[in-house]
Amino acid sequence: MRTVIFRVSAPYLTSLMFLFSLFVLLRGHNEPGGGFIGGLIAASAIAVYGMAVGVEAVRRSLYFHPIVYAAFGLAMAVLSGAASVFAGFQFMTGLWAFPQALGGDVPISSTLFFDIGVYLVIVGAICAIALSLEERYSD
Repeated sequence: MRTVIFRVSAPYLTSLMFLFSLFVLLRGHNEPGGGFIGGLIAASAIAVYGMAVGVEAVRRSLYFHPIVYAAFGLAMAVLSGAASVFAGFQFMTGLWAFPQALGGDVPISSTLFFDIGVYLVIVGAICAIALSLEERYSD
């Protein structure tokens, strides 16, 4: 599957897929499903890149093991849910802050950090599975 055309076009396709996954992640910020669907798109991008250039190149470009990303995302999701408990609300209640930046209010919520955590869990878990399967069945 490592044809020249695929190897040349895979980095561009991967970049576009990552950009679209970030769009879906931030688009779903106020709607359900942004973190999960965005994470699946990003994991698909990494799998496509792995098919084009090989598993070792993908592991080098990820820098950390994919499970580390999943663990960090899980911790981020749990802590964003627990932040409302420390503020005196029920677990997983959305908290909003509006700090001043760039000449206006920038809305930041705990649900955004929860979505980013889900995104990282999905990217890490699916990448770990995809890379191990690709490693096992290549050659």
